[in-house]
Amino acid sequence: MFERFTKGARATVTGAVTHAERAGSDSVTEEHLLLSLLDQEGSRASFAVAALGLTDRRASIETALAEARRRGGLTKADTEALAGIGIDVGAIVARVEGEHGEGVLAGDRRNRRWWSGHRAFTGGAKSILEKSLRIALGRRDRFIGEEHLLLALTARPGVVADVLADHGATYATVERALYGTGGQGQALAG
Repeated sequence: MFERFTKGARATVTGAVTHAERAGSDSVTEEHLLLSLLDQEGSRASFAVAALGLTDRRASIETALAEARRRGGLTKADTEALAGIGIDVGAIVARVEGEHGEGVLAGDRRNRRWWSGHRAFTGGAKSILEKSLRIALGRRDRFIGEEHLLLALTARPGVVADVLADHGATYATVERALYGTGGQGQALAG
Protein backbone atom coordinates (compact mmCIF):
# COMPACT_ATOMS: atom_id res chain seq x y z
CA MET A 1 0.00 0.00 0.00
CA PHE A 2 2.76 2.49 0.88
CA GLU A 3 4.18 2.35 -2.63
CA ARG A 4 0.98 4.15 -3.72
CA PHE A 5 1.52 7.01 -1.26
CA THR A 6 2.53 10.33 -2.77
CA LYS A 7 5.55 12.16 -1.41
CA GLY A 8 3.19 14.42 0.57
CA ALA A 9 1.25 11.49 2.03
CA ARG A 10 4.51 9.86 3.10
CA ALA A 11 5.59 13.14 4.68
CA THR A 12 2.27 13.21 6.55
CA VAL A 13 2.83 9.71 7.94
CA THR A 14 6.43 10.54 8.87
CA GLY A 15 5.25 13.78 10.47
CA ALA A 16 2.69 11.83 12.50
CA VAL A 17 5.52 9.74 13.94
CA THR A 18 7.34 12.96 14.84
CA HIS A 19 4.22 14.33 16.55
CA ALA A 20 3.92 11.09 18.54
CA GLU A 21 7.57 11.33 19.59
CA ARG A 22 7.18 14.98 20.66
CA ALA A 23 4.08 14.09 22.67
CA GLY A 24 5.93 11.24 24.36
CA SER A 25 3.39 8.77 23.04
CA ASP A 26 4.35 5.17 22.53
CA SER A 27 2.13 4.89 19.43
CA VAL A 28 0.97 6.94 16.47
CA THR A 29 -2.73 7.82 16.60
CA GLU A 30 -5.31 9.40 14.31
CA GLU A 31 -4.68 12.63 16.19
CA HIS A 32 -1.02 12.59 15.19
CA LEU A 33 -2.02 12.01 11.56
CA LEU A 34 -4.33 15.04 11.72
CA LEU A 35 -1.71 17.29 13.32
CA SER A 36 0.84 16.25 10.71
CA LEU A 37 -1.67 16.87 7.94
CA LEU A 38 -2.26 20.37 9.32
CA ASP A 39 1.51 20.97 9.06
CA GLN A 40 1.67 20.17 5.34
CA GLU A 41 1.85 22.92 2.73
CA GLY A 42 1.47 23.15 -1.02
CA SER A 43 -0.91 20.25 -1.58
CA ARG A 44 -4.55 19.79 -2.50
CA ALA A 45 -5.28 18.80 1.11
CA SER A 46 -3.51 21.86 2.53
CA PHE A 47 -5.61 24.03 0.21
CA ALA A 48 -8.79 22.35 1.49
CA VAL A 49 -7.64 22.72 5.10
CA ALA A 50 -7.01 26.43 4.54
CA ALA A 51 -10.28 26.90 2.61
CA LEU A 52 -12.21 25.36 5.49
CA GLY A 53 -10.45 27.66 7.98
CA LEU A 54 -8.75 24.84 9.87
CA THR A 55 -5.31 26.40 9.56
CA ASP A 56 -6.49 29.52 11.38
CA ARG A 57 -8.21 27.43 14.07
CA ARG A 58 -5.39 25.01 14.78
CA ALA A 59 -5.15 26.08 18.44
CA SER A 60 -8.87 25.39 18.86
CA ILE A 61 -8.46 21.97 17.23
CA GLU A 62 -5.54 21.11 19.50
CA THR A 63 -7.53 22.23 22.55
CA ALA A 64 -10.51 20.08 21.52
CA LEU A 65 -8.22 17.07 21.02
CA ALA A 66 -6.62 17.64 24.44
CA GLU A 67 -10.06 17.81 26.07
CA ALA A 68 -11.01 14.51 24.43
CA ARG A 69 -7.77 12.96 25.75
CA ARG A 70 -8.69 14.23 29.24
CA ARG A 71 -11.99 12.35 28.91
CA GLY A 72 -10.04 9.19 28.16
CA GLY A 73 -10.73 9.42 24.43
CA LEU A 74 -14.51 9.41 24.71
CA THR A 75 -16.29 10.97 21.75
CA LYS A 76 -19.08 13.50 22.11
CA ALA A 77 -21.56 10.78 21.22
CA ASP A 78 -20.16 8.56 23.98
CA THR A 79 -20.35 11.40 26.50
CA GLU A 80 -23.91 12.28 25.47
CA ALA A 81 -25.01 8.64 25.62
CA LEU A 82 -23.61 8.31 29.13
CA ALA A 83 -25.29 11.58 30.15
CA GLY A 84 -28.55 10.14 28.84
CA ILE A 85 -28.37 7.41 31.47
CA GLY A 86 -27.31 9.80 34.21
CA ILE A 87 -23.52 9.50 34.07
CA ASP A 88 -21.68 12.83 34.16
CA VAL A 89 -18.34 12.23 32.45
CA GLY A 90 -17.07 15.67 33.50
CA ALA A 91 -17.67 14.85 37.16
CA ILE A 92 -15.94 11.48 36.80
CA VAL A 93 -12.92 13.06 35.09
CA ALA A 94 -12.72 15.73 37.80
CA ARG A 95 -12.87 13.14 40.56
CA VAL A 96 -10.26 10.85 38.97
CA GLU A 97 -7.96 13.81 38.30
CA GLY A 98 -8.48 14.99 41.88
CA GLU A 99 -7.26 11.63 43.17
CA HIS A 100 -4.54 10.84 40.62
CA GLY A 101 -3.53 14.10 38.96
CA GLU A 102 -4.59 16.15 35.97
CA GLY A 103 -4.44 14.39 32.64
CA VAL A 104 -4.26 10.89 34.12
CA LEU A 105 -6.99 9.63 31.76
CA ALA A 106 -5.11 11.05 28.78
CA GLY A 107 -2.51 8.34 29.14
CA ASP A 108 0.41 10.76 29.36
CA ARG A 109 3.59 8.75 29.16
CA ARG A 110 6.12 11.52 28.94
CA ASN A 111 8.16 10.25 31.86
CA ARG A 112 8.71 6.80 30.45
CA ARG A 113 12.02 5.85 28.98
CA TRP A 114 11.90 4.49 25.43
CA TRP A 115 13.64 1.23 24.73
CA SER A 116 13.03 1.48 21.02
CA GLY A 117 12.78 4.32 18.55
CA HIS A 118 9.90 2.56 16.81
CA ARG A 119 6.39 3.94 17.20
CA ALA A 120 3.63 1.49 16.40
CA PHE A 121 0.43 2.70 14.76
CA THR A 122 -2.76 2.24 16.75
CA GLY A 123 -5.61 0.28 15.22
CA GLY A 124 -7.41 3.55 14.57
CA ALA A 125 -4.44 5.05 12.74
CA LYS A 126 -4.09 1.88 10.66
CA SER A 127 -7.80 2.12 9.84
CA ILE A 128 -7.28 5.66 8.57
CA LEU A 129 -4.50 4.48 6.27
CA GLU A 130 -6.68 1.61 5.00
CA LYS A 131 -9.67 3.94 4.58
CA SER A 132 -7.53 6.34 2.56
CA LEU A 133 -6.72 3.48 0.19
CA ARG A 134 -10.42 2.63 -0.20
CA ILE A 135 -11.25 6.28 -0.83
CA ALA A 136 -8.51 6.56 -3.46
CA LEU A 137 -9.70 3.38 -5.16
CA GLY A 138 -13.29 4.60 -5.03
CA ARG A 139 -12.24 7.81 -6.78
CA ARG A 140 -10.26 5.73 -9.30
CA ASP A 141 -7.02 7.44 -8.29
CA ARG A 142 -3.81 5.50 -8.81
CA PHE A 143 -2.17 7.07 -5.79
CA ILE A 144 -2.92 7.79 -2.15
CA GLY A 145 -2.45 11.47 -1.40
CA GLU A 146 -2.90 13.76 1.56
CA GLU A 147 -6.42 14.50 0.35
CA HIS A 148 -7.34 10.83 0.79
CA LEU A 149 -5.91 10.86 4.32
CA LEU A 150 -7.95 13.98 5.13
CA LEU A 151 -11.14 12.42 3.80
CA ALA A 152 -10.43 9.24 5.76
CA LEU A 153 -10.01 11.24 8.97
CA THR A 154 -13.48 12.72 8.48
CA ALA A 155 -15.03 9.39 7.48
CA ARG A 156 -13.98 7.21 10.41
CA PRO A 157 -16.16 7.82 13.49
CA GLY A 158 -14.20 8.93 16.53
CA VAL A 159 -12.71 11.87 18.34
CA VAL A 160 -10.77 13.24 15.35
CA ALA A 161 -13.84 13.16 13.08
CA ASP A 162 -15.89 14.82 15.85
CA VAL A 163 -13.33 17.59 16.30
CA LEU A 164 -13.08 18.15 12.56
CA ALA A 165 -16.88 18.25 12.22
CA ASP A 166 -17.09 20.76 15.08
CA HIS A 167 -14.70 22.93 13.08
CA GLY A 168 -16.72 22.63 9.87
CA ALA A 169 -14.78 19.82 8.22
CA THR A 170 -17.13 16.93 7.51
CA TYR A 171 -16.64 14.40 4.74
CA ALA A 172 -19.00 16.41 2.51
CA THR A 173 -17.38 19.80 3.16
CA VAL A 174 -13.87 18.43 2.71
CA GLU A 175 -14.88 16.65 -0.50
CA ARG A 176 -16.45 19.88 -1.78
CA ALA A 177 -13.30 21.86 -0.92
CA LEU A 178 -11.12 19.25 -2.65
CA TYR A 179 -13.13 18.45 -5.74
CA GLY A 180 -15.92 21.04 -6.04
CA THR A 181 -19.60 20.21 -6.03
CA GLY A 182 -21.01 16.88 -7.07
CA GLY A 183 -18.26 14.72 -5.57
CA GLN A 184 -18.51 11.03 -6.35
CA GLY A 185 -17.27 9.59 -3.06
CA GLN A 186 -20.21 10.32 -0.74
CA ALA A 187 -21.00 6.61 -0.36
CA LEU A 188 -17.43 5.99 0.78
CA ALA A 189 -17.90 8.06 3.92
CA GLY A 190 -19.86 5.31 5.66
